[in-house]
Amino acid sequence: MYQWVSLISLWAIPVIISFILIYGWSKRVPVYETFVDGAKGGFGTTIRILPHLIAMMVAITMFRQSGALDMMLQLFRPLLTLLHVPEEIVPLALLRPLTGTGSLAIATDLIAQYGPDSMLGRLASTMQGSTDTTLYVLTVYFGAVGIRNGSYALKVGLWSDLAGVVASLIIVYLVFA
Repeated sequence: MYQWVSLISLWAIPVIISFILIYGWSKRVPVYETFVDGAKGGFGTTIRILPHLIAMMVAITMFRQSGALDMMLQLFRPLLTLLHVPEEIVPLALLRPLTGTGSLAIATDLIAQYGPDSMLGRLASTMQGSTDTTLYVLTVYFGAVGIRNGSYALKVGLWSDLAGVVASLIIVYLVFA
């Protein structure tokens, strides 16, 4: 079974790209020209959203480096103990809506420190897959199209992240405890 999964994952992207190219060619779409036009549009979008990305990265770095994350952990410690939530997973839950790279670094550290088959390793993996980088998504996509008021999307995104964190905790404890 493992060999089949490895073979499929090895060939999936080349097969999909080949299919798209052949399908476009069969429909008489100028594939290369369409690709170049898309790349031009992507470059323009990148230039438009760059200030938003830089502002977000600076804010996230300030949050982590200022010690605010550590202060939040101390504040939540009694509640975490009461709910039997491991304190080590809280930085991942807090940073996941903010930054994909930062949360991936935390998840990687947890997996390296405790092992991929540990409760924390499984919890970090499940939480990483059950939540999204809400603020990053809103910054990039809303900044790209010029939306200034994303308050409803922000509320829904953060509530869904909270639901993903809670569901991760429940599922991992039910399945692996």
